[in-house]
This record gives sequence, C-alpha cells and structure tokens, in this order.
Amino acid sequence: MFDTTLSAASDRDWDTGAVEDPVRIAIVGCGNYARSVSIPAMVAGTYATPTVAVSGAPDTRASLADEFGLTSIDYDAYEAGAATDEYDAVYVATPNRLHLPHVETAARHGKHVICEKPLEATVERAERLVAACADADVRLMTAYRMQTDPVVRRLREFVAGGGIGDFQRAVGDFTFPVLGGDAGPDQWRLDGHLAGGGALYDVGVYPLNTARFVAGDDPTAVSATTRSPDPAFDEVDQHVDFRVEFGGEDGWVGNFSASFSGHFNTELEFLGTDGRVAVRSAFEPGADREVTVETPDGTLELAEAGADETVAEFDYFAHAVATGADVEPDGADGLVDMRTLAAVQASAATGDRVEL
Repeated sequence: MFDTTLSAASDRDWDTGAVEDPVRIAIVGCGNYARSVSIPAMVAGTYATPTVAVSGAPDTRASLADEFGLTSIDYDAYEAGAATDEYDAVYVATPNRLHLPHVETAARHGKHVICEKPLEATVERAERLVAACADADVRLMTAYRMQTDPVVRRLREFVAGGGIGDFQRAVGDFTFPVLGGDAGPDQWRLDGHLAGGGALYDVGVYPLNTARFVAGDDPTAVSATTRSPDPAFDEVDQHVDFRVEFGGEDGWVGNFSASFSGHFNTELEFLGTDGRVAVRSAFEPGADREVTVETPDGTLELAEAGADETVAEFDYFAHAVATGADVEPDGADGLVDMRTLAAVQASAATGDRVEL
C-alpha cells in the first residue's frame, strides 16, 4: 500500500548530503510570492542561501535588506554585473515575458538559473531562454516545486510499481481567485502581453506538469475551451478546461481545469485499472496533503502528509548545482509544457483538437 511506500522511502531520495557550502542565490523579481514563500524557503533550507535581491522598488529593496540581510540592487545594476561575486545562481521570479532577458543576463554572468514556471510568455521566447543557458553551459531548472514534494515523489513510485494498475485517467483542478484579498485588476497576471495566458499559464500548468511527472508521459494531443465572462479578464483566460491525450490511441487522458475566480481549490486524482489515488490540497504551497488510496487491498486515507516542498525545491536545485547531479524539471521539461499550453490556446481559439 501507499503508506508503506511513503514511510519506507526517504523524503529526499535525491539528497546525497555531499554539499560543503550553501549555493548563494540572487532573487530577481521580489513580488509577493518571492518575498513570502521563496526567500523564507531558502532561509529554512540546508543547501541554498539568499544573498542578493534584485527589485525595481526601493522600499522592497530596503525591506529585504533589513529582514534578511540581503545585498539589494536594481535591475540596471543586475544587468551591469553588480554584486556578481555575491551569488552563484539566480532565481528568476519576474512576470513571464521578462524571464528571457533576466535569464540571459544570468547566463552571460555565468550563473546557474532556477526560473519560475511557465518558462516564458511564448514558446519561441522559452526556446531562446533554454538556448541561452545551454550556450553559456549553466544549469537551468524550471521551478516545478511539486516535483520535489515528498508525497508526489512517493506517489510516482507507487504508480510506477503498479499500485493502481495501468493508467486510465487523471483529473486535476487549480482554482485561484486572483482578485481576492487586496489584489485588484491592475496586476501583471491580467496583462496578456506580460503573462502570455491567464489561469492556464499561471495555475493550469500545475495539474498538467504534476500528472506528467507522476506518469512519466508527455502529451500527444489536446482539446480545450476557455471562458472570460468578467471584463477584468479581457486579455487572459479566466477559466480553462482542457483534455490532454498521452500515449496515443492506447494511452490515457488527463482532464484538467484552472480558474482565476471561484472558491480556492487544488486537487489531483489518478484512476487506473486496479485502483485510484486522490490528493486534496494538492498544489497549495507548504500545505499538508490529504491522500486517499483505493486498491483491491482496501482504502487508505492519510492526513497531514508531506513537507514544505518549496524548501525542498531550492535545496534540490542547490544540491544539483553543487554536485553536478541531473535536474529532472530542466529546460526541456519546461518546453514540453510551453508547447502544450500553446496548443491548448490554439484549440480553444479554433475549437479543433491539436496534435503535438
């Protein structure tokens, strides 16, 4: 059963412990997520340490310098090579269309990169981003934190070992009320040029990539619809529903949805010929996962499973940089999703099934 897999396997199956000095990281783009989730995760971890903050806002730079003791510079100084002796790698967390120039700068300075997902706002720009890192011989990781989540990694082992039989279907949803709280319509996620897409690009990529990771398959075709009834979302998709085919005619399908309005929800379910696995709080940062496993052996329910996957994400990246280990969510992985997202948009626009 899954509880045996979860307890028998190390939470960090990638961790050899062979890191002498923490990898120093510059944070490029210090929005709310970077400040409240990513930087604290680096501080809480073992192998990564934040040392430089790059922001266009003087108040943000001052705040990060005071709270975390970071050297704080603006984007012009970053581009010019300021403080390059204070960091070994760069975490890019700017709006999607700004990823390319900031990654190119990191590569030009010989710095390794962990770049937020999706890699860019268009496939062509994402390809240039990946090429820049390859040409400079620096490591590139797409920041898919769910691939370092212990529960997700144990789930992949369980499924690969035949825990639910042959894959038949995956179902996933990520609903994030982007206008909730103090957030208003004047934000980059609602700017089609900067974001590239709305709910699809921002949160729809989570069920897509996590399902790909667990199953070890890549998409072969997609069909999709989008809706944006609220005028605030006139440049991006407010809701998206997309069907993804894996493995051709004899493969399996994923039915995924994402929304920028509605009750907050994150869930992922896998159905096989011999069982079912469902995960609640599947993509919420640092949340305890609720896992239900149904097989012929019985039903297992696990609450408060997992650990802070964002801490693991930055430790995973830093460990790979320090030891030369392979990175699973690399640039190629990010490009598969970029091409899939573009196909979803094309299908929604034309009403046609789009092959990949």
